[in-house]
Amino acid sequence: MTGAAAAIRRLWKRPGVRSAFWQGLALLALLAAAGFAAANIRANLPRMKLELGFGFLLDAAGFEIGDNLIGYRAGEPILHAFAAGLGNTLQVAVIAIVLTTVLGTLIALARLSSNLMLSRGAWLYIETVRNIPLLLQLYFWHLLIVKLLPAPRAAWSPLPGLFLSNRGLAYPALEMQPVFAWMALAAAGGGVAAWLLARRARRLHERTGQPSAVLGPALAAILCPPLALFLAFGDPLAWDVPALRGFNFQGGGNRVPEFAILIFGLVTYQAGFAAESIRAGIQGVARGQVEAAKSLGLSRARTMRLVVLPQALRIVVPPLTSQYLSLTKNSSLAVAIGYPDLVRVSMVVTGDTGRAVECVAIILAVYLTLSLATAAFMNWYNRRIAFEARA
Repeated sequence: MTGAAAAIRRLWKRPGVRSAFWQGLALLALLAAAGFAAANIRANLPRMKLELGFGFLLDAAGFEIGDNLIGYRAGEPILHAFAAGLGNTLQVAVIAIVLTTVLGTLIALARLSSNLMLSRGAWLYIETVRNIPLLLQLYFWHLLIVKLLPAPRAAWSPLPGLFLSNRGLAYPALEMQPVFAWMALAAAGGGVAAWLLARRARRLHERTGQPSAVLGPALAAILCPPLALFLAFGDPLAWDVPALRGFNFQGGGNRVPEFAILIFGLVTYQAGFAAESIRAGIQGVARGQVEAAKSLGLSRARTMRLVVLPQALRIVVPPLTSQYLSLTKNSSLAVAIGYPDLVRVSMVVTGDTGRAVECVAIILAVYLTLSLATAAFMNWYNRRIAFEARA
C-alpha cells in the first residue's frame, strides 16, 4: 500500500498528469452543465407549448429591414432576414476596425508628440472616451445627430442628388447589370494575380537585391479585365436618383443615420484603447533604432514610417487583437439605437415566432464564429510578421 501511494504521489508530481487531470475535471463539469441545460430545455418547452428546431427559418418573415446589403424584403424566409442582419453586423465591424486602427495610430502619434497642446489634447481624448460607457456615448450621439438633422422635406442637399435628413443619407445608386457579377469575379482573379506578382517580386528582391516594379502590373491585373468585360458586354451606365415622394425619399441608395452613429461611436470609443496599445508598441522599440535612423539622415516622419512602426507592429498586434474582438462584440449595442444588426433582427424574430432559444443560439454561434475567425487571422498575421523579423 505504501509503494502504491508513493507511485501515485510521484505520478501526481508530473506537470502533464496534473494538467490533464484538471482539464478533464473542467471538461466533465462543462459537459454536466450543458447536459443539465439541455434537459431543462427539453422539460420546459413542451410545458410552454413550444418546439425546439430550426425549421422556422424557412417560414416567411413579416417585417422589413430598411438598411441591408442583400436587398431583403418582407415575405422572404426568416433565414434571409438573419443573413441581412449578419451582413449589417459584418459591415459595421469591418469598417469600424479599419477606422479604429487609423484613428488609434494618429492619436498615439499625437500622444507622443513634442507639441504640448497636441499631446495633452490626445491624453484628454483618451481618458474621456475610455471612461464613459459606450452605450451612453451611442445614446448621446444618437440624440444629438437626430435632433440636428432636418425632416426629409427640408433635407440638406450639399450636392445634386444627395440628400441628408433625419431619415438618413439618400444618394444616387448605380443601376445593377448582369455583367457586374462577372466584373467582380474578374477583379478578384486580378487581385490574386497581383498578390502572386508581389510575392514573386519580393522573393526576387531577396535573392538578387534588385527591386522590381509591382504597382503598375498589379493595378493592370486588377482593373483591366473588369474594364474589358464592361466594354464588351455592359450597357451604358445609368443612375437611380432619389426623389422626395410623400414623407421620404424613394429610389437610389439610402443609409440610415444609425449606421453612421454606430460606426462613429464604436470608432471613437475603441480608438482610445487602441491608441494606448499602439503608443506602448512605439515606445517598446529600442532607442538605438531611432538613433541609427537619424544617423542615416532619415527625417522624423520617415524614421517613424520605415523603422519604428514596422518594429512596433510585432508588439502591437496581440493587444490590438483583443480590441478588434471587443469592437466586434460591442457592435451588438446597435440594438440600443435601432440599427438592424443581427441582434436586432433576432429580437424581432423572437417576438414574431417565440423561438427565443433558437434565436439566442444563432446569435451565440455567429459571434463565437466571428471572434474565433478574427483571432485566428490576427494570430496568423502575428506569426507571419514575427517570422519575417527573424529572417
